[in-house]
Amino acid sequence: MAARPIWNGTLSFGLLNIPIQLMTGEKRNELHFRQMDQRNKAPIKYERVNAETGEEVPWKEIVKAYEYSKGHYVVLEPEDIAEAAAENREVIDIEAFVDREQIGPQYLEKPYVLVPGKKAEKGYVLLREVLKKTGKVGIGRVVIRTKEYLSMVVPQEDALMLILLRFPEEIVAVEEYNIPEGSASKWHVSPKEMEMATTLLESMASDFDPEDYKDEFRERLTAAIKKRMKQKGATTEVAEEEAPTHDATTNVVDFMALLKKSLDKKGEAPAKTTARKAAKKPATKKAPAKSTTRSASKSKKSA
Repeated sequence: MAARPIWNGTLSFGLLNIPIQLMTGEKRNELHFRQMDQRNKAPIKYERVNAETGEEVPWKEIVKAYEYSKGHYVVLEPEDIAEAAAENREVIDIEAFVDREQIGPQYLEKPYVLVPGKKAEKGYVLLREVLKKTGKVGIGRVVIRTKEYLSMVVPQEDALMLILLRFPEEIVAVEEYNIPEGSASKWHVSPKEMEMATTLLESMASDFDPEDYKDEFRERLTAAIKKRMKQKGATTEVAEEEAPTHDATTNVVDFMALLKKSLDKKGEAPAKTTARKAAKKPATKKAPAKSTTRSASKSKKSA
């Protein structure tokens, strides 16, 4: 089955907008297991149950709520989440270009492939090649479902990849752990030990070839499953509904004109940067337009 886009949107920098499809860039190879009742091998169901009445709750009646204090919740309407995500929804807006080496491994989270929309190949190739030439990557923001991510646009052979990044507040500082600081001599590592370790490392050095590394645990577990299948057991199948697909946005643009206008704007104050700096200043809190509170005597449930 052909892969489906996560969403169709645009990749934007300066005044250039490149229609793209956001496609998944990873394949999850975990073996998924279904929990069953050992007594009769029947699948175990998980139902959405009202904690007070014990009745099952239909999906259409489920809302999202945030616990702002112990046992007290404010219920969010769908438009609240949509409004919060409106600025960057289905747009990857590049705010800056930085050196690739400045992005530490702790920030990298998840890869996606950017596929150009119809008649968007020229802009796609233009961005790809200029990133290769300069050694830069694009840093911007993107909203996927109900979460905003920091993201990095980076060239990978003939493709543009979108790598989701973690925000600084999502990263645990290494200072919180007991890490040995200082030089090797401080920890009584002798020059001879350093020399021997260096020799061992160099003897094991090679070029990285992903094909050299296989998921051996998965292979062994698959073999165990096949062996078990020869014995009496029970299986179950869950059919998944396919999500509707959408056509990619198309456009034809004058790249020279847009590039010139973008360069001309370099002399103007960047509105987005000014707005973001202003947003960091303390602001008076406003009462929410619409909220619902309720006490909960039971544990918080995640929506």
